[in-house]
Amino acid sequence: MRRVVLIRFKSARPRNLAPLSIAGAAYVLAARGALTLDLGLGRQVRRLGPTVTSMRAPPEVVFEVIAAPYLGRTPRAMADSLRVLERGTDMAVAAHYTPIGRLGTSTTVETVRFTRPTRIDFRLLRGPVPHVLETFELRAVDEGTELEYRGELGADLWALGRWWGQRVAVRWERAVAHSLEAVRVEAERLAAKAPA
Repeated sequence: MRRVVLIRFKSARPRNLAPLSIAGAAYVLAARGALTLDLGLGRQVRRLGPTVTSMRAPPEVVFEVIAAPYLGRTPRAMADSLRVLERGTDMAVAAHYTPIGRLGTSTTVETVRFTRPTRIDFRLLRGPVPHVLETFELRAVDEGTELEYRGELGADLWALGRWWGQRVAVRWERAVAHSLEAVRVEAERLAAKAPA
């Protein structure tokens, strides 16, 4: 007669994955700008820039290229990246949409203040970090315009804020550089078309 031996394996207890799931969801929401941790505790602030972009166009033309989508009619070509929520004569509140790879799109809302024709200031209202201030300063030079970009970005919670702020700043500065390159190309195109 054959004996049948049954062996029972105890399955490992499922670990509580809730904390990891919550952390993952928080990361994605923060990256998209849908969750901002603004605790005011252990705020870590880092510089953005400074960088200087030279453009073969007068400051007035460069200023108009930057200001037009905010203070005038936003072109259809920018509909995926910019939506003006409120506009006045020298200030706008705008939502900016930036692709962030597999995580989708990051949404920031900023006030944009214009001091014609030399300065544009941005202040973050909603985004992946609680604090961003940025400035574009335009200076006339012999060849056209020098646009200096500088700012600061802050995130809370000491070392965690420093880590998160660094991750956000790299993408942030990359997005600004991309925007300034588009401004340079358009300003130089308009300047070349203008009668001498």
